[in-house]
Amino acid sequence: MSSLSPRLQVRVQQKQILTPGLVQMVSLLQLNKLELKEMISAEIAQNPVLEEAAEAGEELSPEELQPLLEAERVADPADKSILEVTAGPVDGEGAEADAADMEAAALSNPEPVVESAPAEAAEAVEPKAADPFDEIDFDDYFDAYLDPGHKSPASENIEKPSFETFLSSPETLSGHLHDQLALVALREEVRDAAETVIGNLNENGYLTLTLEELATSGNHAPEDVKEALRVVHTLDPAGVGASDLRECLLLQLESRGGKDGVAWQIVHDHLKLVQLRQFKEIARLLKRPIEHVQIAVDVIKHLDPRPGLRYSGPGARQVEPDVYISKDGDDYLITINDDDVPQLRLNPQYRKMLDREQEPNRDVRNYVKERYASAIQLMKNIEQRKQTILKVCQSVVRRQMDFLEHGIDFLKPMMIKEIAEEIGVHPSTVSRAVSNKYAHTPQGVYELRYFFSEAVQGPSGGATPLLILKRRVKKMIEEEDPAHPLTDEQITERLQAEGIHVTRRTVAKYREDMRIPSTHQRRVRN
Repeated sequence: MSSLSPRLQVRVQQKQILTPGLVQMVSLLQLNKLELKEMISAEIAQNPVLEEAAEAGEELSPEELQPLLEAERVADPADKSILEVTAGPVDGEGAEADAADMEAAALSNPEPVVESAPAEAAEAVEPKAADPFDEIDFDDYFDAYLDPGHKSPASENIEKPSFETFLSSPETLSGHLHDQLALVALREEVRDAAETVIGNLNENGYLTLTLEELATSGNHAPEDVKEALRVVHTLDPAGVGASDLRECLLLQLESRGGKDGVAWQIVHDHLKLVQLRQFKEIARLLKRPIEHVQIAVDVIKHLDPRPGLRYSGPGARQVEPDVYISKDGDDYLITINDDDVPQLRLNPQYRKMLDREQEPNRDVRNYVKERYASAIQLMKNIEQRKQTILKVCQSVVRRQMDFLEHGIDFLKPMMIKEIAEEIGVHPSTVSRAVSNKYAHTPQGVYELRYFFSEAVQGPSGGATPLLILKRRVKKMIEEEDPAHPLTDEQITERLQAEGIHVTRRTVAKYREDMRIPSTHQRRVRN
């Protein structure tokens, strides 16, 4: 019988550890330009050693960083724990960053030696006589001249409004409706019921509860809820507060003075036939000419099925190209867009604190060493990010030359793995390098991920990406005869005749992804 007892066991184990420098490099690589600007600004505010270069050329380039990494090393073993923060790989492909180099970088670039002038020369320089004109206090003179006649007491603290007060915020659907509701004269019970109705609208502007549920949840009288709903129906945007699509379209037509018109009758009684494009059948049921029905259907198409989405949807997304690809003769130039990105430099004043004589306090020196190491690691990672994105874009340009010359129809299949093998990095590095980044090309602004697409099977399909295949399917449907639309099987046969091997189910899936109706729904009967 064996007894349980604590024992010591020694094992040798290998595992990968992400150093802080590598984690920062990975995080920087997936940031776009706008996010990079915010991140650098936050680092400048947090790290006193970092500061923004006021003029071009003040920041340190990679060539200028190299001497910083080759200075003499510190023999104090107590500094080792601080400087180890920058040890480890610099990028995700196995590049190594020497911790000793980082240590030397924090202590390099000493202050320049300034030779003092001889004492005889110093005595020979006579002080310049003071100019009486310089002794006049012009600030006090003009302050008294421009004095409006009253001043607040010096002890008075005038609190100024916050800057956020002047910033505009996106308007919401509920806020837009409440602003209008405040201008309508209503009984207090009806106003409370109207606020309950507004509070139960979804992002599309539709009412999610029945009248009975609204009355019960808000403890309102049923008559007050009905009157409140009628008031909400009169607010802008027209169609808000409807329970379904049919009621939403009817409210919009009624707001335009089209009640009981042809379009109103079609929506009220034959909305399903509009979806099936049975215009001839609608004309027969309404006993109207087919031309009148087509005009009414065109009016219905311009109605908004989601009136509240303009206020509830996401705000406008700001996109700024991270890369500029321009043509220069027969070659293409790739430029990283670093305009408005703060250019970093190291504050020379803090170097004095690294000197034992200038700064005897050991804790202060250790803190400054740590901040210097962190600052240099950040600057190296920013440069590494720039070089990685540049290499990826150079490889993309070489493979997508026809697209840059002739347009989207000449886009070629391209996988992230292929680019990673070409530039010698891991596929995840390429994925982060193109994530949420845009390129300004001669054909327009495109997301970098747009250039990566899987190839289609078949003799001719190997040179066709899925994106172009979907465009071909859409173009075939746009050019079809409305009276005899193409079936998914016919589209499949045409693609196979071009050497692209696809199945009917694949074509149907692409059509549904592009929200194109089926053959039966696209058919127009005259």
